[in-house]
Amino acid sequence: MNSKFAQIEDRHRRSRDRLADPALQGTPEYHSLAREFKRLEPAAAKAAELRRVEAGIEASRPLLESTDADLRALAEEEIKALRAREAALTRELEDFVIPRDPRDDRDIIVEIRAGTGGDEAALFAGDLYRMYTRFALDKKFTVDPFSSSPTGLGGFKEVIFGIHGLGAFGRFKHEMGVHRVQRVPATEASGRVHTSTATVAVLPEATEVDVQINPQDLRIDVYRASGAGGQHVNKTESAVRITHLPTGVVVACQDERSQMKNRAKAFSMLLAKLYQAQRDKIDLERRDLRRSQVGTGERTEKIRTYNFPQDRITDHRLNQNFHNLPKILEGHLDDIFDALREADKTQRLAASEAAS
Repeated sequence: MNSKFAQIEDRHRRSRDRLADPALQGTPEYHSLAREFKRLEPAAAKAAELRRVEAGIEASRPLLESTDADLRALAEEEIKALRAREAALTRELEDFVIPRDPRDDRDIIVEIRAGTGGDEAALFAGDLYRMYTRFALDKKFTVDPFSSSPTGLGGFKEVIFGIHGLGAFGRFKHEMGVHRVQRVPATEASGRVHTSTATVAVLPEATEVDVQINPQDLRIDVYRASGAGGQHVNKTESAVRITHLPTGVVVACQDERSQMKNRAKAFSMLLAKLYQAQRDKIDLERRDLRRSQVGTGERTEKIRTYNFPQDRITDHRLNQNFHNLPKILEGHLDDIFDALREADKTQRLAASEAAS
């Protein structure tokens, strides 16, 4: 068996043994190990199965020399089936041995903003929000609203929300960038097709272990929430805005009725943004990660086009088209996400082989 696959079982065993240490209970290291153990568990099972399959092939090989024709035929059939399973397991295990982004398992904060196109861009931002939340819920992730600026027509100038669950960043990270829509707006009397955009940023959530914040560097303001909410909006100063004075980063949350909950969410957003800034400094090519994610929002900058007249979505990174646009907007993103992950896997495998 490939030595890299054998290392998966070894890492899985070591994680299990470390988790059994009572001294680690409740520590950041424990939670990190628990995530690692959970991620490696299916891979370790596949690696163990691969060992059994390879052992089965070796055990059947001598039977190919048998003088009994029926026995040889059975051995050939058995080895053929085992070879097919060996190839399938090898493909599946490649995902675990290719160098991966350590942030892939993290929860995320998603920011969607209307770009060029006025009310139609805001409506499209709302479409993207519903598409992502439906996909996330279908995959058993948890969706947590942070803040939003709705428009009167049912769209959003801006909507920010969290997606929680193992592998959230790895699943959604390819959605960063400018999304372009081409369709006839509901308010267009002449039936002309308009082009609008919305930008999507996907931030991996950070912890206080990742980012050290001095409480004296924070200015925390509370104010009355705006938008829907009835009498609560008018009476309670529940919305929270936090400013990180050294960097000027500002975050706000108003979706919860409790000031304490809004404060916790805003702090989580701040950690994510500061963590992002730290990553930018490490990687000079991504000095301004947000700019590389979303660009300026102009129509000419795009990662994907949603063309309603042609019932087609084009992902420009893959140079590939996907059809049945209404179904996709209902959250059926598996084909697109799988294609993006496969392309990313191919690139990472090529880079790993070049480096080895």
